[in-house]
This record gives sequence, structure tokens and C-alpha cells, in this order.
Amino acid sequence: KKLDTEVDVNKAWKTIRENIKISTKYSLGYYELKKHKPWFDEGCSKLSDQRKEAKLQWLQDPSAINWDNLNNIRHETRRHFRYKRREYPKNKSDELAVNGKNKNIGDLYTGINDFKRGYQPRSNLVKDENGDLLAVSHNILNRWRNYFSLLLNVHRVSAVRQTEIHTAEPLVPDPSPFETESAIAKLKQYKLPGSDQIPAELIQARGEILHSTRKIHNLLLFGMRKIA
Repeated sequence: KKLDTEVDVNKAWKTIRENIKISTKYSLGYYELKKHKPWFDEGCSKLSDQRKEAKLQWLQDPSAINWDNLNNIRHETRRHFRYKRREYPKNKSDELAVNGKNKNIGDLYTGINDFKRGYQPRSNLVKDENGDLLAVSHNILNRWRNYFSLLLNVHRVSAVRQTEIHTAEPLVPDPSPFETESAIAKLKQYKLPGSDQIPAELIQARGEILHSTRKIHNLLLFGMRKIA
């Protein structure tokens, strides 16, 4: 089905983009962000909760039995944590070896970079006009508001004469569906997605998501004709 000439390009792409995201959500699910303690698993979480309960019980009733129980749980928790910390690098190196053997380049380089950089906490600090750091959220928002206000609200000069420039560019024919499909197949993988948050792998694996390249091809033609 061809795109109607009155349909906006952004609206058409928004429909395709949402279809991709919905299909990806139900087929792949969400990716859970890794904690800064990757070795901290469910067993560690249970021991940590038991330690908190034992400490709370001792605070409510500081008897010798509760104190001994708290110390035993503390020793067991520390011993389990040390074991998990020692085993994590070994398991991670085995995982890197498997990714290298199976040629999972993206996962391989991600694991190597995690080893090299280690844990790096996120920083939301912003400098103000004087170079001082801002940490409070509303001060950061005010800083960005003032910055973009100065950047975008520029007084336009109405007296500037608009000159039409004629170029001698050759008439480029519309791309064929085959050329569009070839361009999609040549997209580089393992790259960060753009503003639409859709990686190239999803567009390339369009079998069940887009059904065909016809929608993207028609959208491309409509955008080119609108610009022209």
C-alpha cells in the first residue's frame, strides 16, 4: 500500500517504529540493567536479608542467644560473599572464552571493557555559568533551561534577503526496493542506536517485525519527494 501524499513522514515512521518496539517487547522482553556487584545473586540477597532480620531481633532482645545467632549469620554471609567474589572473575573469563569461540563479538568486547573499566558510577553533575558544579536536580534543570533559552531564542534579522540558489545537481532516480533492502543489509551491527532507540539488528531481522521492506521503501520515497 502506497503512502498517501498527505501523510506526514514523521507520523508514518512513528507507526513503523512503534510496531518494531512492540514486536521486540513481546519476542525479546526487557533487558535488566546489571548491578555494580554482578556477583551478588539471589543467594547473597537471602543471606543479606537474614542478617538484617537477625540484627533487628538482637536489637529488640539483646540476649546472648540472639547475639550468637547474629554472629553466626554474619560469618556465613561474609564467607559466602568472599566465595562469590572469587568465583566471579573465573566465571567471567570462561564466558569470554565461549563468546570468543562462538564469535559473539559484541558480547566479547562488552565483557572485556567491563574488566578494563570496572564499576563506574554515573555522574549527573553539571557546570553553571561560573564553572561551579551543580548537583541538585532542580538547579540542573534550571541550568539546562537557561542554556537552551540562550542557544535557541536568537533574534532573527528580518532584513536579510533570501537568495535562491540554483545548483547543477543531476536528477537522481528513486531507489528501487532492491536497493533499499541492500542498504538495510549493509547496516553496521553492534552500534549504538539513534534517537529512535532501534538498533540496526532489529531492522535487519524484519521478517516478523516489518513483514517486508515495502513500508520503509515507500517512506523513503515520500521523504525524498517532500524534500525536493
